[in-house]
Amino acid sequence: MTDFNKILDKAKELEIKMKESQEKIKNINATGISGGNSVKITLNGEGEIVEIYISPEILKEDKTIIEDLIKAAHNNAKSQLKFKTSEEISKATGGFGIPDFKFPL
Repeated sequence: MTDFNKILDKAKELEIKMKESQEKIKNINATGISGGNSVKITLNGEGEIVEIYISPEILKEDKTIIEDLIKAAHNNAKSQLKFKTSEEISKATGGFGIPDFKFPL
């Protein structure tokens, strides 16, 4: 088998693993928390909000404080999701790394 055929085989193998990873990523959830558990936002693997929790106590606060806590929880969840998806992609590529590859979040 020529080197070129080996490269093609590896590329096909990587493609299969990436498709499997994309399916796994869809099932990942990440929860961001802010305000000492006052606000929790859960995102699915596609970055969609699937759950929001706002404690009754925090609803007594000023609107801008609540908005800031929601943004902080969302950003925290997004950061965790980015880490988890990167981890999953790294498993698929065997740490090979694909330059400039970013999962769409």
